[in-house]
Amino acid sequence: MAFGGFLDLFRVRPSGPVGDGGRMALTDHFRELRARLMRSVLALLVATIASFFFYDQLLEIVTGPYNQARDMLDSKTTSVIYVSGVGGGLMIQLKLCAVSGVVISSPVWLYQIWAFVLPGLHRNERRWTILFVAIAGPLFAAGVALGYYVLPKGLQVLISFTPADMQNLNDFNDFFSFITRMLLVFGLALEIPFFVILLNLAGVVSGRALARYRPWIILGTFVFAAVATPSTDPISMLFLAVPMLALFVVSEIIARLVDRRRAGRDTSQQWADDEASPL
Repeated sequence: MAFGGFLDLFRVRPSGPVGDGGRMALTDHFRELRARLMRSVLALLVATIASFFFYDQLLEIVTGPYNQARDMLDSKTTSVIYVSGVGGGLMIQLKLCAVSGVVISSPVWLYQIWAFVLPGLHRNERRWTILFVAIAGPLFAAGVALGYYVLPKGLQVLISFTPADMQNLNDFNDFFSFITRMLLVFGLALEIPFFVILLNLAGVVSGRALARYRPWIILGTFVFAAVATPSTDPISMLFLAVPMLALFVVSEIIARLVDRRRAGRDTSQQWADDEASPL
Protein backbone atom coordinates (compact mmCIF):
# COMPACT_ATOMS: atom_id res chain seq x y z
CA MET A 1 0.00 0.00 0.00
CA ALA A 2 2.81 2.37 0.89
CA PHE A 3 4.65 1.44 -2.31
CA GLY A 4 1.51 2.08 -4.35
CA GLY A 5 1.16 5.50 -2.76
CA PHE A 6 4.77 6.22 -3.67
CA LEU A 7 4.09 5.29 -7.30
CA ASP A 8 1.14 7.67 -7.33
CA LEU A 9 3.61 10.52 -6.95
CA PHE A 10 4.88 9.76 -10.48
CA ARG A 11 1.50 9.39 -12.20
CA VAL A 12 0.38 12.35 -14.32
CA ARG A 13 -3.05 11.05 -15.32
CA PRO A 14 -5.73 13.43 -13.92
CA SER A 15 -8.40 12.06 -11.61
CA GLY A 16 -11.13 14.18 -13.22
CA PRO A 17 -12.20 14.67 -16.86
CA VAL A 18 -10.06 16.75 -19.22
CA GLY A 19 -11.83 19.53 -21.10
CA ASP A 20 -11.06 21.31 -24.36
CA GLY A 21 -7.61 22.85 -24.59
CA GLY A 22 -6.30 20.63 -21.79
CA ARG A 23 -8.49 22.24 -19.12
CA MET A 24 -8.33 20.34 -15.83
CA ALA A 25 -9.20 20.92 -12.22
CA LEU A 26 -6.67 22.93 -10.24
CA THR A 27 -5.86 19.94 -8.04
CA ASP A 28 -5.11 17.85 -11.15
CA HIS A 29 -2.76 20.57 -12.42
CA PHE A 30 -0.85 20.52 -9.13
CA ARG A 31 -0.83 16.72 -9.14
CA GLU A 32 0.60 16.68 -12.65
CA LEU A 33 3.20 19.30 -11.74
CA ARG A 34 4.27 17.26 -8.73
CA ALA A 35 4.53 14.08 -10.81
CA ARG A 36 6.64 15.73 -13.50
CA LEU A 37 8.93 17.29 -10.88
CA MET A 38 9.35 13.89 -9.25
CA ARG A 39 10.20 12.29 -12.61
CA SER A 40 12.75 15.01 -13.33
CA VAL A 41 14.37 14.67 -9.90
CA LEU A 42 14.50 10.88 -10.23
CA ALA A 43 16.17 11.14 -13.66
CA LEU A 44 18.65 13.66 -12.24
CA LEU A 45 19.51 11.38 -9.31
CA VAL A 46 19.98 8.33 -11.54
CA ALA A 47 22.19 10.24 -13.97
CA THR A 48 24.25 11.72 -11.12
CA ILE A 49 24.79 8.32 -9.48
CA ALA A 50 25.74 6.80 -12.83
CA SER A 51 28.26 9.62 -13.36
CA PHE A 52 30.22 8.50 -10.30
CA PHE A 53 31.21 5.35 -12.19
CA PHE A 54 32.72 7.51 -14.96
CA TYR A 55 34.34 10.11 -12.73
CA ASP A 56 37.85 9.57 -14.14
CA GLN A 57 36.62 10.05 -17.72
CA LEU A 58 34.65 13.17 -16.74
CA LEU A 59 37.67 14.63 -14.97
CA GLU A 60 39.77 13.96 -18.05
CA ILE A 61 37.22 15.76 -20.24
CA VAL A 62 37.17 18.81 -17.94
CA THR A 63 40.95 19.06 -17.54
CA GLY A 64 41.64 18.17 -21.19
CA PRO A 65 41.74 21.80 -22.46
CA TYR A 66 43.99 22.80 -19.56
CA ASN A 67 46.43 19.96 -20.25
CA GLN A 68 46.56 20.92 -23.92
CA ALA A 69 47.18 24.55 -22.97
CA ARG A 70 49.95 23.56 -20.58
CA ASP A 71 51.64 21.53 -23.34
CA MET A 72 51.66 24.63 -25.55
CA LEU A 73 53.40 26.78 -22.89
CA ASP A 74 57.08 27.52 -23.01
CA SER A 75 59.40 25.80 -20.56
CA LYS A 76 59.74 28.93 -18.37
CA THR A 77 56.04 29.00 -17.42
CA THR A 78 54.74 26.58 -14.79
CA SER A 79 51.02 26.06 -14.22
CA VAL A 80 49.33 23.65 -11.82
CA ILE A 81 45.73 22.89 -10.82
CA TYR A 82 45.41 22.27 -7.09
CA VAL A 83 42.72 21.13 -4.65
CA SER A 84 42.24 23.18 -1.48
CA GLY A 85 41.00 21.78 1.81
CA VAL A 86 40.78 18.27 3.24
CA GLY A 87 37.39 17.64 1.65
CA GLY A 88 38.26 19.40 -1.59
CA GLY A 89 38.61 16.17 -3.55
CA LEU A 90 35.18 14.97 -2.43
CA MET A 91 33.57 18.30 -3.33
CA ILE A 92 35.15 18.13 -6.77
CA GLN A 93 33.68 14.69 -7.35
CA LEU A 94 30.22 15.72 -6.10
CA LYS A 95 30.14 18.93 -8.15
CA LEU A 96 31.43 17.32 -11.33
CA CYS A 97 29.01 14.38 -11.15
CA ALA A 98 26.08 16.69 -10.31
CA VAL A 99 26.75 18.87 -13.37
CA SER A 100 27.11 15.74 -15.48
CA GLY A 101 23.79 14.48 -14.11
CA VAL A 102 22.05 17.72 -15.10
CA VAL A 103 23.42 17.49 -18.64
CA ILE A 104 22.71 13.78 -19.11
CA SER A 105 19.17 14.00 -17.72
CA SER A 106 18.36 17.19 -19.65
CA PRO A 107 16.25 15.36 -22.31
CA VAL A 108 14.04 13.99 -19.51
CA TRP A 109 13.43 17.17 -17.51
CA LEU A 110 13.16 19.30 -20.65
CA TYR A 111 10.50 16.93 -21.96
CA GLN A 112 8.65 17.07 -18.62
CA ILE A 113 8.55 20.88 -18.85
CA TRP A 114 7.32 20.72 -22.44
CA ALA A 115 4.72 18.03 -21.66
CA PHE A 116 3.32 20.11 -18.79
CA VAL A 117 2.89 23.20 -20.98
CA LEU A 118 1.81 21.35 -24.14
CA PRO A 119 -1.92 20.75 -23.32
CA GLY A 120 -2.50 24.49 -22.95
CA LEU A 121 -1.01 25.37 -26.35
CA HIS A 122 -2.86 25.73 -29.64
CA ARG A 123 -1.96 23.50 -32.56
CA ASN A 124 0.02 26.27 -34.26
CA GLU A 125 1.91 27.01 -31.04
CA ARG A 126 2.75 23.33 -30.62
CA ARG A 127 4.29 23.28 -34.10
CA TRP A 128 6.53 26.26 -33.30
CA THR A 129 7.50 24.67 -29.98
CA ILE A 130 8.66 21.51 -31.74
CA LEU A 131 10.62 23.64 -34.23
CA PHE A 132 12.24 25.53 -31.37
CA VAL A 133 13.32 22.32 -29.61
CA ALA A 134 14.60 20.77 -32.85
CA ILE A 135 16.79 23.76 -33.74
CA ALA A 136 17.74 25.38 -30.43
CA GLY A 137 19.12 22.16 -28.91
CA PRO A 138 21.62 21.33 -31.69
CA LEU A 139 22.66 24.98 -31.96
CA PHE A 140 23.44 25.14 -28.24
CA ALA A 141 25.37 21.84 -28.43
CA ALA A 142 27.35 23.15 -31.42
CA GLY A 143 28.23 26.31 -29.50
CA VAL A 144 29.41 24.29 -26.50
CA ALA A 145 31.54 22.06 -28.77
CA LEU A 146 33.03 25.14 -30.44
CA GLY A 147 33.85 26.67 -27.06
CA TYR A 148 35.51 23.45 -25.91
CA TYR A 149 37.62 23.46 -29.09
CA VAL A 150 38.74 27.07 -28.53
CA LEU A 151 39.46 26.70 -24.79
CA PRO A 152 43.05 25.35 -25.00
CA LYS A 153 44.25 28.33 -27.02
CA GLY A 154 42.48 30.79 -24.73
CA LEU A 155 43.90 29.17 -21.60
CA GLN A 156 47.37 29.11 -23.11
CA VAL A 157 47.26 32.85 -23.82
CA LEU A 158 45.96 33.69 -20.34
CA ILE A 159 48.54 31.53 -18.53
CA SER A 160 51.36 32.95 -20.66
CA PHE A 161 50.92 36.33 -18.91
CA THR A 162 52.37 34.78 -15.73
CA PRO A 163 55.75 36.37 -14.88
CA ALA A 164 58.77 34.14 -15.45
CA ASP A 165 59.73 34.02 -11.75
CA MET A 166 56.21 32.98 -10.61
CA GLN A 167 54.03 29.88 -10.77
CA ASN A 168 50.48 29.89 -12.07
CA LEU A 169 48.32 28.10 -9.47
CA ASN A 170 44.65 27.45 -10.23
CA ASP A 171 42.08 26.24 -7.74
CA PHE A 172 39.97 23.55 -9.38
CA ASN A 173 36.68 25.13 -8.27
CA ASP A 174 37.57 28.43 -9.93
CA PHE A 175 38.84 26.61 -12.99
CA PHE A 176 35.65 24.54 -13.28
CA SER A 177 33.47 27.65 -12.89
CA PHE A 178 35.51 29.42 -15.57
CA ILE A 179 35.09 26.55 -18.05
CA THR A 180 31.36 26.27 -17.33
CA ARG A 181 30.78 29.99 -17.92
CA MET A 182 32.87 29.88 -21.09
CA LEU A 183 30.95 26.98 -22.61
CA LEU A 184 27.62 28.58 -21.68
CA VAL A 185 28.66 31.81 -23.41
CA PHE A 186 29.49 29.97 -26.63
CA GLY A 187 26.32 27.90 -26.45
CA LEU A 188 24.04 30.88 -25.86
CA ALA A 189 25.86 33.03 -28.44
CA LEU A 190 24.84 30.71 -31.27
CA GLU A 191 21.23 30.92 -30.09
CA ILE A 192 21.02 34.70 -30.63
CA PRO A 193 20.43 34.58 -34.42
CA PHE A 194 17.75 31.94 -33.86
CA PHE A 195 15.93 34.25 -31.46
CA VAL A 196 16.14 36.96 -34.13
CA ILE A 197 14.18 34.66 -36.46
CA LEU A 198 11.59 34.07 -33.74
CA LEU A 199 11.21 37.83 -33.27
CA ASN A 200 10.70 38.17 -37.01
CA LEU A 201 8.05 35.46 -37.01
CA ALA A 202 6.33 37.32 -34.19
CA GLY A 203 6.38 40.53 -36.26
CA VAL A 204 8.74 42.41 -33.92
CA VAL A 205 11.76 42.63 -36.25
CA SER A 206 11.66 42.86 -40.04
CA GLY A 207 14.26 41.73 -42.56
CA ARG A 208 14.57 45.29 -43.85
CA ALA A 209 15.42 46.52 -40.35
CA LEU A 210 18.10 43.84 -40.02
CA ALA A 211 19.63 44.95 -43.34
CA ARG A 212 19.53 48.61 -42.25
CA TYR A 213 21.37 47.88 -39.02
CA ARG A 214 23.73 45.28 -40.50
CA PRO A 215 26.94 47.33 -39.96
CA TRP A 216 26.04 47.84 -36.30
CA ILE A 217 25.22 44.15 -35.95
CA ILE A 218 28.64 43.22 -37.34
CA LEU A 219 30.38 45.67 -35.03
CA GLY A 220 28.36 44.52 -32.03
CA THR A 221 29.11 40.87 -32.83
CA PHE A 222 32.87 41.46 -32.81
CA VAL A 223 32.64 43.50 -29.60
CA PHE A 224 30.60 40.75 -27.94
CA ALA A 225 33.05 38.08 -29.14
CA ALA A 226 36.02 40.09 -27.84
CA VAL A 227 34.41 40.49 -24.40
CA ALA A 228 33.03 36.95 -24.15
CA THR A 229 36.18 35.03 -25.12
CA PRO A 230 38.63 34.48 -22.25
CA SER A 231 41.83 35.33 -24.08
CA THR A 232 43.06 38.46 -25.83
CA ASP A 233 44.12 36.72 -29.06
CA PRO A 234 42.10 37.36 -32.22
CA ILE A 235 41.83 33.64 -33.04
CA SER A 236 39.43 32.87 -30.19
CA MET A 237 37.40 35.97 -31.00
CA LEU A 238 37.08 34.96 -34.66
CA PHE A 239 36.01 31.42 -33.72
CA LEU A 240 33.01 32.94 -31.95
CA ALA A 241 32.31 35.96 -34.21
CA VAL A 242 32.41 34.21 -37.61
CA PRO A 243 29.75 31.54 -36.83
CA MET A 244 27.55 34.20 -35.23
CA LEU A 245 27.81 36.42 -38.32
CA ALA A 246 27.08 33.48 -40.62
CA LEU A 247 23.96 32.66 -38.60
CA PHE A 248 22.95 36.34 -38.66
CA VAL A 249 23.17 36.30 -42.47
CA VAL A 250 21.00 33.19 -42.58
CA SER A 251 18.52 34.76 -40.14
CA GLU A 252 18.31 37.92 -42.29
CA ILE A 253 17.61 35.85 -45.42
CA ILE A 254 14.90 33.87 -43.61
CA ALA A 255 13.42 37.09 -42.22
CA ARG A 256 13.21 38.61 -45.72
CA LEU A 257 11.51 35.47 -47.05
CA VAL A 258 9.02 35.52 -44.18
CA ASP A 259 8.32 39.24 -44.75
CA ARG A 260 7.78 38.66 -48.48
CA ARG A 261 5.41 35.78 -47.81
CA ARG A 262 3.54 37.82 -45.19
CA ALA A 263 3.23 40.80 -47.57
CA GLY A 264 1.92 38.55 -50.35
CA ARG A 265 -0.65 37.03 -48.02
CA ASP A 266 -1.83 40.49 -46.90
CA THR A 267 -2.11 41.67 -50.53
CA SER A 268 -4.17 38.65 -51.54
CA GLN A 269 -6.65 39.39 -48.78
CA GLN A 270 -7.30 42.96 -49.99
CA TRP A 271 -10.50 43.69 -51.93
CA ALA A 272 -10.92 45.84 -55.02
CA ASP A 273 -12.88 49.07 -54.76
CA ASP A 274 -15.76 47.76 -56.91
CA GLU A 275 -15.75 44.25 -55.36
CA ALA A 276 -18.27 43.33 -52.69
CA SER A 277 -16.96 42.17 -49.35
CA PRO A 278 -18.28 38.80 -48.07
CA LEU A 279 -19.47 40.69 -44.99
